[in-house]
Amino acid sequence: MDGPSLKRTPDFQRLRWQCRRGMLELDELLQGFMERRYAMLLPHHRQAFESLLRCPDQLLLEYLLGRAVPFDKDVAHVVSAIRDAVEP
Repeated sequence: MDGPSLKRTPDFQRLRWQCRRGMLELDELLQGFMERRYAMLLPHHRQAFESLLRCPDQLLLEYLLGRAVPFDKDVAHVVSAIRDAVEP
């Protein structure tokens, strides 16, 4: 499924809503990633992204700022992809 088609699916919309965390830094990182790079993820990395969204905000922020590394290698891959999406 291509990016524009994917963005119209209920699952994409649900995940996009879950990216709204109420913390500006997290909102910008997660929502930006959803809009620009989520469609490029392999199916198992999409599942890992959903797992990542279940993390508490503080832990999620630690992961995305590089202060902690997820134990799960697929979640760690997604964290790296999110970080790469915003780094110059």
